[in-house]
Amino acid sequence: MGPAIKTVVSDEKLPSAVDVVVVGGGIVGTASAYYLAKRGLSVALVEKGYIGCEQSSRTWGWCRQQNRDRREMPLAILAMNLWDGLAQEIGMDLGFRRTGLVYTTDDEDMLAGWESWLTVAEEFGVNTYMLTAREAAERIPENRSKWVGGLHSVNDGKAEPELAAPVLAEGARALGATIHQGCAARSLEITNGRVAGVVTERGSIRCDAVVCAGGAWASRFLRPHGVTFPQASVRQTAVRTRPIENLGEVLYCPDFAMTRRLDGSYTMAISGRATLEITPQGIRFSRQFMPQFIKRLKAVEFGIGRSFISGPESIGALLSNDPLIFEKNRVLGPGPMPRLLAKILKNVRETYPEVAGIEPDSAWGAYVDSTPDAIPVISPVEKIGGLVLAAGCSGHGFGLGPGIGHLVADFVNNDTPSVDPRPFSLNRLLGGSKIEVGSI
Repeated sequence: MGPAIKTVVSDEKLPSAVDVVVVGGGIVGTASAYYLAKRGLSVALVEKGYIGCEQSSRTWGWCRQQNRDRREMPLAILAMNLWDGLAQEIGMDLGFRRTGLVYTTDDEDMLAGWESWLTVAEEFGVNTYMLTAREAAERIPENRSKWVGGLHSVNDGKAEPELAAPVLAEGARALGATIHQGCAARSLEITNGRVAGVVTERGSIRCDAVVCAGGAWASRFLRPHGVTFPQASVRQTAVRTRPIENLGEVLYCPDFAMTRRLDGSYTMAISGRATLEITPQGIRFSRQFMPQFIKRLKAVEFGIGRSFISGPESIGALLSNDPLIFEKNRVLGPGPMPRLLAKILKNVRETYPEVAGIEPDSAWGAYVDSTPDAIPVISPVEKIGGLVLAAGCSGHGFGLGPGIGHLVADFVNNDTPSVDPRPFSLNRLLGGSKIEVGSI
């Protein structure tokens, strides 16, 4: 089970032909569909499950520029500016609010890293400042840890994971796009080296362009067509409370991260605490991911789970080109890890004794698809004309979503890219070039 999410009604009839087919109904796919339709292109969005069913509804909902890798900064700024206008454009609330983000830490090295990022903040005009130990303690109590300082990102904020992708999908539909849920894309049709259509479980759609926004499924979808996309996923856990008193809007410390939702509940997790499940796909791309494994080693636990035998990285996915694999796995939705769930609640209860009786309303797991350098791929695929890949968001996709969709529309429509696209090229991960692991 995943979090509750706004329901989107599917269009009944699958079009025979459109300008663009978008594969994947998460934040990236729906944003791409919206900005493509906004440019006057006919669009069909196909999703094997339902809109926002995987990582896009399981995220914390942060929309930030703070502490982004420098390569992502222009895209993050574009995304924040787009978030500002979406509710008015579409006529529906996505829950976007510039509430500010508060970080505290008891780790001198972490604090030094935040302080060193201030040069990037100054370069890009991000309104952020360091907090003293006393100021940090005023924002998050020191009942568990003694803070050495903190950071306040003034103009960053949050949006609602249960609303964002569905509202973007409805916005795309209002501009003429069609939405097809429970409709897995099985493969591409390719003629003379270019996409000519998409084969779905309900029939084929002819098109001139395809956007692969399949999240954790993207590498598996592309592999039968001779496209290599180094991708691996980590398993995370989050919990949502019932509505409680306001403890702050968006809070981070080493013990937990908390995001207040519109109804007064909180989404809670622990940053950096994830399980890297060993999978055949992970083994296949282990060389590319080794620098990141080494850098994140202390924050990641290793294990073997069901992902070894089912899902996009499984032995079956690696050894077979079974086109039915996507509809056999409608929703990639692992359960929460009980030990981590208990730790999240324990840490919050001890920090805030006034809500010691806090109980979860729901909890879930998620697979966060990553690239070897923790930077998304947003890129035309050179091997196949008309194909654009937008995946591997490495936990950054929700906040960057509108910016990614806008850049995708630039590529498809042959417009001048809104930001420098070179940091997001697929080719950077291929050919043996040195991989620079993202700083955040």
